[in-house]
Amino acid sequence: MGKKQKGKASVLFECPPLITAAASVVGKKEGEGPLGRYFDQIEADSMLGKKTWEEAESELQTRAARLALAKSGLSREEIRYYFGGDLLAQLIATSFGAVNLEFPLFGIYGACSTMGEAMGLGAMVVEGGFADHIMAAASSHFASAEKQFRFPLEYGNQRPYSATWTVTGCGTVVISKGRENGAQENAGQENRAMAKITGVTTGKIVDMDQKDSMNMGAAMAMAALDTILANFRDLGVDETWYDRIITGDLGQIGRRLLVDYLLQAGHDIRKRHLDCGIEIYDSEAQDTHAGGSGCGCSASVLCGSILPKLKSGEWKRVLFLPTGALLSTVSFNEGKSIPGIAHGVILETPKGAR
Repeated sequence: MGKKQKGKASVLFECPPLITAAASVVGKKEGEGPLGRYFDQIEADSMLGKKTWEEAESELQTRAARLALAKSGLSREEIRYYFGGDLLAQLIATSFGAVNLEFPLFGIYGACSTMGEAMGLGAMVVEGGFADHIMAAASSHFASAEKQFRFPLEYGNQRPYSATWTVTGCGTVVISKGRENGAQENAGQENRAMAKITGVTTGKIVDMDQKDSMNMGAAMAMAALDTILANFRDLGVDETWYDRIITGDLGQIGRRLLVDYLLQAGHDIRKRHLDCGIEIYDSEAQDTHAGGSGCGCSASVLCGSILPKLKSGEWKRVLFLPTGALLSTVSFNEGKSIPGIAHGVILETPKGAR
């Protein structure tokens, strides 16, 4: 058995876990964007039939989880753990959204990097033999996020062009045990897999003393830079090893910073970089300024757009890198800076999976 730990922050799996199902549920605005046709469900009612915005976000998680479970062909009892998170204080969207699912729960918080954290932890649990099947999910809702972090919608405040628009959406994946070399066990799971998770690079907190909550792309860009360079160092690769390097929600400003600093470090990712926050909206037609953000941004784009390209073999290998701005209303009001973090998940086409 080889050593799975690589460098300081990375892991390569000997028996890569498989993403065997994925589901995306988004709001009306997201459905009207460039990726609208890729999402499983588009909810015309932003309240999702509930009384509060927070309840609506919980319902996003419930619906996405149930859809992913149905797609997987598994029973509820076969899902051993649920790794879920959101932006709200005490993870209330996840707590109330998962209550009726009855899965053993790991509630996690990484701000908008949460989907990467959930998938990384879930994949390690599966590959380590502690579960055969787990579910990983992350959600956000424009109105619940605005209510908590900025201003009530009724206030009608103007937003600077550096600001991003919180995505109303949830993405959920089922991660299952892969098939070891020569084994017939889990061959059926492998045949319907959307992607295999071959490795993880866990990010560390990077604080550039950025204090503008309306420019979170700048706060997160250096964290994305740090994790990408750590991935390259740990694995002895460069950007050419990937068909795409896909960040979570840096937006236009954060992307510009990331690309420029990587160029200074000798890496040109311009032709292979995508940002979920840029891809999900038409910034001009939809008035979203710098792009999209929120836990549900990278999660829904992953499930709706990225995984199908890996399943078809259009992309062979991508570095999926959700990015998070680790602020709260308490820290912001106390004048603290906004640290950033980014978690990398290496996804490969299931064709030829071990």
